[in-house]
Amino acid sequence: MGENKHRDQKSLSVEKSNNKPIFSFYFSSSSPCSFTAIIILLIFFTYFLYSFSFITFLHPYSPSRISNSLLVPVMRLGSGQQPDEKTELKHIVFGIAASSSLWKRRSQYVKTWWKPNGEMKGFVWLDKPVNDTVSFPSWAFPEIKISSDTSSFKYRYRSGHRSAIRITRIVSETVRLLNGTESERHVRWIVMGDDDTVFFHENLLRVLRKYDHKQFYYIGAPSESHLQNLHQFSYGMAYGGGGFAISYPLAKALEKIQDRCIERYSDLYGSDDRIHACMAEIGVPLTREPGFHQFDVYGNLLGLLSVHPQVPLVSVHHLDVVEPIFPRTNRVDAVKRLMIPAKLDSASLLQQSICYDTARQWTMSISWGYTVHITRTYMPARMMEVPTRTFNDWHKRHDFTNVAFNTRPVTYTDCQRPRVFYLSRALNDSSSGTTISEYLRHNEWNPKCEWGIQDPSDINRIFVYKKPNPDRWNKAPRRDCCRLLPTTKKGTMVINVTACENDEIVAYSDK
Repeated sequence: MGENKHRDQKSLSVEKSNNKPIFSFYFSSSSPCSFTAIIILLIFFTYFLYSFSFITFLHPYSPSRISNSLLVPVMRLGSGQQPDEKTELKHIVFGIAASSSLWKRRSQYVKTWWKPNGEMKGFVWLDKPVNDTVSFPSWAFPEIKISSDTSSFKYRYRSGHRSAIRITRIVSETVRLLNGTESERHVRWIVMGDDDTVFFHENLLRVLRKYDHKQFYYIGAPSESHLQNLHQFSYGMAYGGGGFAISYPLAKALEKIQDRCIERYSDLYGSDDRIHACMAEIGVPLTREPGFHQFDVYGNLLGLLSVHPQVPLVSVHHLDVVEPIFPRTNRVDAVKRLMIPAKLDSASLLQQSICYDTARQWTMSISWGYTVHITRTYMPARMMEVPTRTFNDWHKRHDFTNVAFNTRPVTYTDCQRPRVFYLSRALNDSSSGTTISEYLRHNEWNPKCEWGIQDPSDINRIFVYKKPNPDRWNKAPRRDCCRLLPTTKKGTMVINVTACENDEIVAYSDK
């Protein structure tokens, strides 16, 4: 038994003549363990050779040998790299859709918000030249450009206008105009609007700074008209009159496909729904910002502007359709008046505050920089933040289920008809850092009231004190609070508007 075991053992000898190891394996069919060990040894040896060859293959591509052009850069703040500067006006190019027949009149709207002498960048796109350099000096307005001929494009919407094709191509034509120029290096956003659209540029910047301009963004808002959104257009479409912003990388992507895309949608009505159709093909949804206002309404904007959403006011449109936003003035001068408080505290423009005069049983609503409303009796905050029906819907049906938001009647009883005070002037008190705005009562029909509550018509003038709050939109949105201040001057009310305390609420109390 011992001899058999000796004969079956593996032997290893070294041939000394050439120093090579010679493996000689002797085994018999009666030794299954030896066979298994051999298989394991072969597998290990094969794995070793594979691993060695793989490491040798990777060696030339080690990080120390890879060209810098192949490495993905990693930005580490504090290592000499700087983040992008925040978005400023120099990073925005405006594309303003206009027509030669209306430009002389509507240019006055553009003049109210445009910053001349190169502070803003943009182009007015006309259908044909306007020869009036006196009325439209180049330094005071965006540069005027003439749109390319679009007669080769099909347009099949029966009651529409072919100008929709020209206008929708403003994005592409602007990109081509910028392509390869020094200005292009600074462009982050293209902002579209009509010649009767008024922008509040500081609030526009506040909105755009929330988004990464290097990504694909299509930012705007749908219409106020539910029927417009539901039937003719879409809730997913940014309405061009209210204005919309397209990040420059997305604008460049759109430029590459837009003409072919336009051909596919010859049956659409307007320019903005063609933009929307192309965005759908690219796969970019609408990012909604309620501060862009199409204002597909008729009549008086008082009910809408006095209860503005708790977002920055970015734009207003259809100023030629609605009544002047201030009474007893023309449309352009009314916009100029609104621009006065916009320069003092743009972040707070039209933002609502609600408070109560418990001694006289009045409810006050301040739309800063625009109006003050005084209503007899207690009106809860949840009611006061709903727009009143001072306007008509776009289809003139007197049906307020046709609008895409809640509304309430101007008054439920004659006694509750509010007294409205409109902004008269506004200034900044540099010594205290406070804005002082004055509001004068608008004389209109005031029905008799048998409630025995003092008539707010006894007040003729209201002064509102408020410190500017440019950082309000860097925090969670919240209405400001307002408080009555004592005054002995007859017919005058003084109100202070300020940020609410953490535990402060707006509720009526007769204590």
